[in-house]
Amino acid sequence: MTEHDHAEHVEKVREIIRSTRIALLSHVDDHGRIVAKPMTTQEVDFDGTVRFLAERHSDQVQGLLRRPAVNVAYSGDGAWVSLAGTARVVDDVAKIKELWNTFNAAWLEGGPENPDNVIVEVDAETAEYWDAPGGSKVTQVANLVKSVATGRRVQGDSAVVDL
Repeated sequence: MTEHDHAEHVEKVREIIRSTRIALLSHVDDHGRIVAKPMTTQEVDFDGTVRFLAERHSDQVQGLLRRPAVNVAYSGDGAWVSLAGTARVVDDVAKIKELWNTFNAAWLEGGPENPDNVIVEVDAETAEYWDAPGGSKVTQVANLVKSVATGRRVQGDSAVVDL
């Protein structure tokens, strides 16, 4: 893959994350089960790292401290991204203040100064994306009907990107 192609693929991942924002953060719990929780991405200028706010005492954060291998999945309007990487829990009150908004206040107690509120940073090693042609649900249905009628597979855009 050329440097230009790599940059285009990273930009596609960035676009999908930016347009979706809500992700499922999956990890393996203490019983060996894969569990997922919805999280709101705090910064959308994807540079290989995604950030979420969470509570230190939560089962999810405690599990991430023990088993930091994660998957972060985004599903938007005809586009999907799957990030595979490693999570870490970060204490950074200044950064939490920078990221804090009304939405976070609805889910997390005590404001950005609460020592229980932390940042979960996921450093992605790879990103895989799929982008259906046309993007909208109407176009996707039309492509499905066309595929059934012609017997030809719908072609979308997809790639695995090393980060």
